[in-house]
Amino acid sequence: MSTKDLQNSDSVQDEQQNEKTELNLDENLDPKTEKEESEEKSEEEKTESPVSSEKIEEETVIESKIDETEEKNEPVEDNKPDLKEIDFSKFSREDLVKELSNIIDTQPINDIRKDVEAIKAVFYKKQKALNEQKRKDFLGTGENIEDFVLDEDPVETELKDLFKRYRRLKADFNKQHEQVKEVNLEKKYAIIEELKELVNKDESIGDTFKEFRDLQIKWKELGQVPQQKLKDLWNTYHHHVEKFYDYININKELRDLDLKKNLEVKIGLCDKAEKLVEEQSVVAAFKSLQKFHNQWREVGPVPNEEKDVIWERFKEATRIINKKHQDYFKGLKDEQKNNLERKEGLCVQVEEMVIKENSSHKEWSEQTNDIIEIQKTWRTIGFAPKKDNNKIYSRFRNACDKFFGKKREFYAQNKELQDDNLNKKIEFCEKAELLQDSTDWKKTTKELINLQNEWKQVGPVSKKQSDKVWKRFRAACDHFFNKKSEYYANIDQEYDKNLKLKQEIIEKVKSYEFTSDVNINYEALKKFQEEFSEVGFVPYKLKDKIQNEFREELNKQFDKLKVGDTEKNLLKFQTRLETLQHKPKSLGKIRHERDKFFNKIKKLESNISLWENNIGFFNADSEEAKIMLKDYHEKIESAKKEINVLEEKIRMIDKSDSE
Repeated sequence: MSTKDLQNSDSVQDEQQNEKTELNLDENLDPKTEKEESEEKSEEEKTESPVSSEKIEEETVIESKIDETEEKNEPVEDNKPDLKEIDFSKFSREDLVKELSNIIDTQPINDIRKDVEAIKAVFYKKQKALNEQKRKDFLGTGENIEDFVLDEDPVETELKDLFKRYRRLKADFNKQHEQVKEVNLEKKYAIIEELKELVNKDESIGDTFKEFRDLQIKWKELGQVPQQKLKDLWNTYHHHVEKFYDYININKELRDLDLKKNLEVKIGLCDKAEKLVEEQSVVAAFKSLQKFHNQWREVGPVPNEEKDVIWERFKEATRIINKKHQDYFKGLKDEQKNNLERKEGLCVQVEEMVIKENSSHKEWSEQTNDIIEIQKTWRTIGFAPKKDNNKIYSRFRNACDKFFGKKREFYAQNKELQDDNLNKKIEFCEKAELLQDSTDWKKTTKELINLQNEWKQVGPVSKKQSDKVWKRFRAACDHFFNKKSEYYANIDQEYDKNLKLKQEIIEKVKSYEFTSDVNINYEALKKFQEEFSEVGFVPYKLKDKIQNEFREELNKQFDKLKVGDTEKNLLKFQTRLETLQHKPKSLGKIRHERDKFFNKIKKLESNISLWENNIGFFNADSEEAKIMLKDYHEKIESAKKEINVLEEKIRMIDKSDSE
C-alpha cells in the first residue's frame, strides 16, 4: 500500500471553521446575518398614504419601524424554485462532466452550488471505485502494490477545469455584487438626506407624510450594502425617522399603540432567543440568534419604562448563547490541537523507519506492515487546525513516499536476492513434481499443502519469471489433486459402506441419553464428531444431505449442553471444520475462512481503537455523555469477546493444518 491510498483521508475541512465572531451586545449594533428570504411587506405599507392631518388620525397603526425586510449582507445562493432533484448517482463519469458543463453554461452562477457539490461528490465516489478496480487489476497481474501508479485521467482533468471555471465565475459574480452594494449605500444615504429635509417642508402634513412613505418604499426596494457601513447607516436612518415622527406630532394614542405593538414583537424575540439556549446545535443556535438580532434592530421603539427591561432580557439570552458558541469552538480547537500532536507522532514513526537501513526481505515486509497499520491509525484521527492540516498531511505523505521509494530501490538493486528466491521456488516445483504421481493420498496432501505454505513465505522474484514459475508449481499440485479426485470417484461400493456407517452414527447421536455429568456428555458428543469424520466419502449426490443431517442432530445435542454460547459456537465450528478437512477441494475454502477471520479481527481491533479514542472526548458529567459512554463500553466489550472467539477458530484451523 502506498500513500496514494491516503489522499482522500484529509479532505478539506467542512463547516467546523465557520464564523466564530461573538454578537455585539449593543442594542443598536448589527450582528452578521445568514442569507435569509425577504419577508412580506407589512400591512401598514399596503395602506394608502394620508393626504391630510385628519386622515393621519384615521390610521390604525403608524409605522415606527422601518422595514420588515431583513438587510442581507451576503449574496443569496441557491434560491432556485423547488424542482425535482436530479439523481446524479445514475450518471456515468463522462455524463457528470457534460452535465456540469451544461449547468455552468445555462444556469445563473449563484444558483448552482448544490448541483456542483452533488456532481463533485458522485464523480469522486465513482472515481475512487475506478481507481480501486485498477489497483485490483494491477495486483491480479502479480505485480507489487508499491509499483502501482495511477495515470492521469482526462475525464477528471476536464472536471477540475470546470471547477476552476465555476470558481472564477463565482468570484466575478461576488465582485459585481460588492459593487452593487456600494451603489445601494450611496442611494440610501441620499434617501436619508431627503428625510432630513422633510421637517423643513411648508406643505400639508398629509403631503409630507405621503412623501415620507414613498421614501420608505424606495429604501425597502434597495438591496444590500457593505457590512462595515451597515451599523452607521441604520443608526442614522432610525435617528431621522424618529425626528420625522416628532415633527409631525403623531397622535399620542396611535403612538402608544405602535409602541405597544413593538413591545410585543420584542417580547416574542426574547422568547425565541431564550429557547435557543436549549438548542443542541450550538452553531445552529448562533445563526438563529443572528437572525433575531437583525429583526430586533428593525423593530421600532417601545415605551420608555419597558425599554431597559426588555433589552436586558434579550441581551442576557445573547450572552449565554455567545458563551456556548465560544466554548464550543474552544473545545474544537483543543481537539484539533490534540489531533495535530498525534499526527506529528505518526510522522516521527514513519520518518524513523525511512532512516533505518533494511537488508532483507523479511525486514522490508515487517516494516511495510507497520507502515500500513500507521496509515490506518492516521485515518481514524480527525482534522488538525486549519493552518496546520495540509502541512502535516504533506509531511506524512512525503515520509511514506520516501519509505516506499527506498523499498522499490532495494528490490530493483537486489537482483541477487530475487535470483535466490527464484531458485527456492524452482526447488519447490521440483518437489511438487516428484509428489504429483503419488497414491498416498493423505500423506501427499499434507506435504503439498506444506509446500504451498512455504511458497508463500518466499520473497518476490523478477517479474519476467514470476508467472512462469508459479504456473509450473500450480500444475504439479493440480495434477495430484485431480488424480486424487478421480480415485475417490471410482470407489462407489466403499461409499455405500461409508454411508451406512454415517447413518448409524447419526442414529447414535439421536438416541444418546444425557447423564448428569456435563463433561461426560461433552466428550461423548466429541467422540461422535471424531467417528463421523473418520468415515470416508459417501455417494456424491447424498454427501450434502447426510452431512447436514449429522450436523443438525449434533447441534441439537450441543444445544442441550449446559455450556455458554461461546463454547457451543466453537463446538459447532469444530464439527464443520472436521467435515471440510475430509474434502480435498475444501482446503482452499478453509484457508480463505482463516483469512476472513484474521481480517475481521483487524477490523474489530481498529474499531476498538477508534471507540476508545472517542471516549476521551466526552464530558462524563453530562447525562447524555454517560449514555453514549455506556454504549461505547458495551461495543468494546462485545468486540473483544468476538475477537477471542475468532482467535480460537483460527487456532483450530492452524491445528488441523499441522495434523
